[in-house]
Amino acid sequence: MEIVLYEPEIPQNTGNIVRLAAATGCGLHLIEPLGFFWNDRNLKRAGLDYWEYAWVKRHRSFDHFLTLFPGCRPYYLSTKGTKGYHEVRFTQDDILVFGPETRGLPEKLLATDADHVLRLPMVPGIRCINLSNSVAVVTYEALRQLQFPGMI
Repeated sequence: MEIVLYEPEIPQNTGNIVRLAAATGCGLHLIEPLGFFWNDRNLKRAGLDYWEYAWVKRHRSFDHFLTLFPGCRPYYLSTKGTKGYHEVRFTQDDILVFGPETRGLPEKLLATDADHVLRLPMVPGIRCINLSNSVAVVTYEALRQLQFPGMI
């Protein structure tokens, strides 16, 4: 399973997600532009010593990323989704796509497949939860459905 961060803005969130990717064996893809410098000390610190265990790749665009995964099934996580992430049957080849912290995924991207736009349930009036928390919740649900492949 692959995790995609579309134009992430906060280095600490990305660093935390590096740790998640290392712990779960998921690939982590960062779609540029990034909202921080690659050598940002907050990014490195949040990832702790997990960098060597995580498979992280940067891509110049989402379209470029998709050319590397033909036939993949992306799921876009957004507060604009009408279907909950828990209502989907995930497969090993699915891709989880998360947007930037301050603005979410662009409408153009969400419109490519409205049936694959998922949301996390929240009480009314709350805009969103932290990006790294969202990634963890959805990734672990997907992996639970797959019976935690390669994990003990």
